[in-house]
Amino acid sequence: MATVTLKGNPIHTNGELPGVGRTAPDFRLVDGKLGEATLETFKGKKKILNIVPSLDTAVCATSARKFNERAANLHNTVVLVISADLPFAQGRFCTAEGLTNVVPLSMMRSRDFARDYGVLLQDGPLAGIAARAVVGIDEQDKVIYCQLVKEIAEEPDYESALAALR
Repeated sequence: MATVTLKGNPIHTNGELPGVGRTAPDFRLVDGKLGEATLETFKGKKKILNIVPSLDTAVCATSARKFNERAANLHNTVVLVISADLPFAQGRFCTAEGLTNVVPLSMMRSRDFARDYGVLLQDGPLAGIAARAVVGIDEQDKVIYCQLVKEIAEEPDYESALAALR
């Protein structure tokens, strides 16, 4: 279990992020067409998992925008923005913001992804959704970077995440 804060108030996750060097846990998330997306869907690509509580918050929206901007220059890399939002809301957000370099994925059918990645919030006002985190995964599905953002209301370290994938 890890502890993060929301505006200084402690909140606990269900576990820890997968460690660098480990095989990334597989996942089943929902894409914008209500289909299933898994780790296998992105086989052979580097992956940035931008895990956010909800795109309907300023910091989450900012992180999606910033990764979208920076992802345009990444070779063989996909940025997955993973949240508890419905796929329809994620799609509207990405369309309205002109985000074409990120793939929004939803945990709407299950919180297994958040549990398996150790980011499921256990208490506090956001209990039941994911903490803010970034996980970098190489082409062989090995974790090469991870950051659990200690204060949910703060942005992740974009440069370190992107540097790990270069």
